[in-house]
Amino acid sequence: MKIHLLGVNGPFPESGGATSGYLLDTGRELIQFDLGSGVLSRLTARTAPEALSAICLTHWHYDHTADLPVLMYRLQALGKQIRIYAPEDESSPVFRLVSSEPSFLLTPVRSGYSFQIGNLSLTAGPARHPVPTVGYRIHSAEADWGYTGDTNTHPDLVSFYQGCRLLLCDGLFSSETWSEQKPHLSASLAAQLALDAACEQLVLTHLNPCIPSRMLLEEARALHPRVTLAQAGGTLTL
Repeated sequence: MKIHLLGVNGPFPESGGATSGYLLDTGRELIQFDLGSGVLSRLTARTAPEALSAICLTHWHYDHTADLPVLMYRLQALGKQIRIYAPEDESSPVFRLVSSEPSFLLTPVRSGYSFQIGNLSLTAGPARHPVPTVGYRIHSAEADWGYTGDTNTHPDLVSFYQGCRLLLCDGLFSSETWSEQKPHLSASLAAQLALDAACEQLVLTHLNPCIPSRMLLEEARALHPRVTLAQAGGTLTL
């Protein structure tokens, strides 16, 4: 089981980069988690997008969904459809587009919602963000792993991700720039979450090009022994 890191930035990409997008390849199933700006072309370099088993969205902010309207053109041209799992958010223009577009088969999810894709069991989990948002826990015979999407602190994060072998976690802020009112965790809070949840490996995601990533890595490694930065083009193996 492999996770291809197609886009790792937020809320905007670095030069030549892309915002949030992660492709899970089990050898049987292909599941895309988020489809931010610049992700579609990188996805297409690996597989025909219409071959995806599903797309799982954490929320509808543009840095997680910007390439969906462009994907729509491809699906329309080929007469194909893709299943999308995502929280409902009528305030989002992209949500309203996807809800009304026959190329997309939308299944609404909220925290606690579980579903099956092939041999994988997926559960949407808690998150704290300015719009309706979920994270995901993915269970397979090999291992469980988690993807927080965008979140700040939440009392149920530790129990939801407990025992995951790998956690892709929002760690956008440094300790100095983080506050309880911000929409994201800090790198050190992400590390504390992984530590409390007994996650073997932490990968910091949603990296802001204006915040030095090396500083975030050092802050996280002061708490958790196995931390890496998400790197666009990289692959994680479970």
